[in-house]
Amino acid sequence: MTDLFSAAVEERLRTRAPLATRVRPRNLDDLVGHEELIGPGRPLRTLIEADRLSSLILWGPPGTGKTTMARLIAGATEQYFVALSAVSAGVKDVRTVAEDARSRLGERGQGTILFLDEIHRFSRTQQDALLPFVEEGLFILVGATTENPFFSLTGPLLSRSTLFRLESLDPRAIGELIDRVLVDPRGLGEESLTIDDEAKDHLMNRADGDARHALTALDVAAVLAAENQRTNITLADTEAALAMRALQYGNDEHYDVLSAFIKSIRGSDIDAGLYWLAQMLEAGEDPRLIARRLVILASEDIGLADSQCLLIADAAARAVEFVGMPEVQLVLAHAVVALAKAPKSNSVTMALAAAQAEVQQSGSRVPNHLRDSHYPGARDLGHGNDYQSPHSYPAGWVDQAYRPDGAKTQYFLPSGRGNDTAEDRIPPVAD
Repeated sequence: MTDLFSAAVEERLRTRAPLATRVRPRNLDDLVGHEELIGPGRPLRTLIEADRLSSLILWGPPGTGKTTMARLIAGATEQYFVALSAVSAGVKDVRTVAEDARSRLGERGQGTILFLDEIHRFSRTQQDALLPFVEEGLFILVGATTENPFFSLTGPLLSRSTLFRLESLDPRAIGELIDRVLVDPRGLGEESLTIDDEAKDHLMNRADGDARHALTALDVAAVLAAENQRTNITLADTEAALAMRALQYGNDEHYDVLSAFIKSIRGSDIDAGLYWLAQMLEAGEDPRLIARRLVILASEDIGLADSQCLLIADAAARAVEFVGMPEVQLVLAHAVVALAKAPKSNSVTMALAAAQAEVQQSGSRVPNHLRDSHYPGARDLGHGNDYQSPHSYPAGWVDQAYRPDGAKTQYFLPSGRGNDTAEDRIPPVAD
């Protein structure tokens, strides 16, 4: 009777469980995304299949599959799986797991995987309590964290673990996940349920790479569709499930909005730059694309007028990878305001274009005095002869040719705006 009761409880829990739990992958091949880690021949996949896994830390944003991956690892290696949360567990729980693991290993020869979710919530003392068991190999520790482990975990624990970083799922992976769930009998329970393209796009773009968030919203949207006696999930359903209005534009308008964004910053209109930034963010535009365009603009349209802007744009691009959405919106806005306020100069762009045009038209050989002379016989060929090093002259500059004969005198013409002037040029430009 106890077994029947337990089975009934488990069955009811399965039907009541969140969608993300009901459709959890059963093997590594079913896992969506993270091909760089668990694709054929990739590092983590190789360790799992060779059963050479040691303790590891899975670091990534929420909803990227850390718990799922830990369970799949246990299943693939046929080891006993124990899950604890560092939010509620303590050293006593870890010691109990260790004692059970020792008995299991002695009685059945079966190893143990301890999955410790939110491992960064363990204090340094609690983390130190894990070390003897990890060193002994009594269990394989799989820790999951959303925090940077180099800041939140102790050095000794990190040194005994392999770190794997899980990136946010891209919209394509979220779309693939939605397609799989719609045909999974464990999922929504509606065999003929479909989703409209714009509704799917809305979920893909607004999930912020979080599979759990996307599936929770899909579950709610499916209920809304069923309540309205429909077999298709509409955009209105996903908008209501996400509590977000879908701001969309097509492929053509995508380029138009991006063009308006760049031209507004180039025109030093701060408010317009922020408006088009907000438009793109609301429409689910990839923040990496926005950041790349800002980096290009910093050199193309600001250039030497304010070289610090390139550093600001580069910092924003790095923040997109390190911080992620939604917080990185503030960093992008910071960069937009700074770049819009900056003086503008395209002198570098024009100079490079002029040099490229001359190279394409009349590319020439390197003059002998500039050729490499650091090999036997080079001087006999005249390579490096008559070269004058600027370091040998008090001014740090000497008048000698650095281009082929006949090359255009000057490509770079300072704009005179901001710091883009000829005042510090070496040699000085003649009036």
